[in-house]
Amino acid sequence: MQARLIESREIAPGVRHFGFEALGVERLEFVPGQFTSFTEMIGGKEITRAYSLASAPSGSNRFELCLNRVEAGHLSPRLFDMQPGDRIEMRQPLGMFVLRQPPRDSILIATGTGVAPFRSILQTHLNAASPGFTLLFGVRYESHLLYRQEFEEMALAHANFRFWPTLTRPESGWTGRQGRVQAHLAEAIGDRRDVDFYLCGLKEMVDEVRGLLKSQGFDRKQIFYEKYD
Repeated sequence: MQARLIESREIAPGVRHFGFEALGVERLEFVPGQFTSFTEMIGGKEITRAYSLASAPSGSNRFELCLNRVEAGHLSPRLFDMQPGDRIEMRQPLGMFVLRQPPRDSILIATGTGVAPFRSILQTHLNAASPGFTLLFGVRYESHLLYRQEFEEMALAHANFRFWPTLTRPESGWTGRQGRVQAHLAEAIGDRRDVDFYLCGLKEMVDEVRGLLKSQGFDRKQIFYEKYD
């Protein structure tokens, strides 16, 4: 299967939002939270990388991704150089990082582009009758709060959704939460024990939050995660 680039735009320094269409299918089937893989020959070697889908299933062959440019990376520079109409090999979406069924009130914890699968999940599942969601989203700088306006609009429209961004390097005008996501975990949980946790981001954050949750007595069956280096 191939993907054809429709458009891409910078949404933060070094971060781009990509719109693709999967060729050869009328509808790209996937579950929110899953990933697709791209493959390209680079320097005589076949390079494959997995990327979380950042959009809800649309009933069409279109999908979206959110990627960092990794200067020393093998594939991301190629993707950042793609122009509309360019093609790349892709695989059918896979992955188990999806909402458990039936879904329960959930705390979604992301750093950086780890917010991508949560955008897909929230676009699909958040509604007036859905369980409650809290998105605890940590980045260094305010400029890197990816999809901020979308999440703020979701929070205004839905009483059962809380959007909690936090910055580790805030500038003087920032009046929101500060520090790493770990610092706000206890407040997000409150006295609840019947919630599920979904973690996505750098390995260090995911491992530390998992450790904190286990130390507080949460069962591993309540903790779902996806991590990257």
